[in-house]
Amino acid sequence: MAKMLRTALVMHPVVRDELIRDDHMARLARAVELVNPEPVRSFDVLGVELGRIEVLITSWGAPPVGPEVIERMPKLKLIAHLAGSVKGFLDDIVWRRGILVTNAVAANAVPVAEYTLAAILFANKKVLQLNRAYLAARENRAPWAREAPDVGNYRKTVGIVGASQVGRLVIRHLRSFDLDVLLYDPYVPPLAARDMRVSKVTLSELLTRSDVVSLHAPLLPETRHMLGSRELALMADGATLINTARGALVDPAALEAELTRGRLFAVLDTTEPEVLPPDSPLYDLPNVFLTPHIAGSLGRETERLADYIVTEVERFARGVSLKHLVRRELLPRLA
Repeated sequence: MAKMLRTALVMHPVVRDELIRDDHMARLARAVELVNPEPVRSFDVLGVELGRIEVLITSWGAPPVGPEVIERMPKLKLIAHLAGSVKGFLDDIVWRRGILVTNAVAANAVPVAEYTLAAILFANKKVLQLNRAYLAARENRAPWAREAPDVGNYRKTVGIVGASQVGRLVIRHLRSFDLDVLLYDPYVPPLAARDMRVSKVTLSELLTRSDVVSLHAPLLPETRHMLGSRELALMADGATLINTARGALVDPAALEAELTRGRLFAVLDTTEPEVLPPDSPLYDLPNVFLTPHIAGSLGRETERLADYIVTEVERFARGVSLKHLVRRELLPRLA
């Protein structure tokens, strides 16, 4: 019988209780040798066992993995991070040592893309406007299209800013609808855009042509406030801005000014700051739909994170290539 990989769980115990089901633990027990079925929050707790660990499963509550930790783990081959980005969590020495890294970013992208798709379809259907009109009228004013000209999704244009995992998944979802999709992402070559069946354009062209603009770019120094007064002014009257990425992608003062004028609509799951101050006008504007950063995995959706990571560990134990390998050279362009 082949020797099983010695594996440690390092995370907050609450994460183990809320994300990792009993069937996940059973699968891990069949695939690897768990040295601590009850997770720990410190590498020191593992003592001499640390030097024998080959697979490390981490999540929220785990301490950063720096050079001093790696030096004590000469047999480590895989870090499986049951959470999102590993930026700021893993030191470069991890990749220099040839240790493989996987995470659950792709799993978390699924509900964000679902939320975004719903927001796009509702925006073009003018659901927010017609809901307000119906509540105010309290009677049937059919045909309601008179209340919201240009209602409907047929042949509308959707602009995707950033071909991230979420952005690409949204693009795939949109293929099922009669929509024209534009993409702005300076890192996507024209051939790749063609394969995605989108039109690659400049940011200015995307903002000018789109009925709905959805943000999926990472927050980097060069993308901070990438939409300011000039960019928002390019959007057509009645267009909708959706932000499920990072609030700081948009200049908050410029956004508040445009939305207060009532020229644009917005669906905002992330804002700057997060949370908005109690006196922010965005809470009460009829053209703004706010949610408290709920697009990502919540409730039952969090089980998908564990599903992805347990599957990755199983694949590694069988000698099969990982599906969600984190490449060091791409980290600077990720959120």
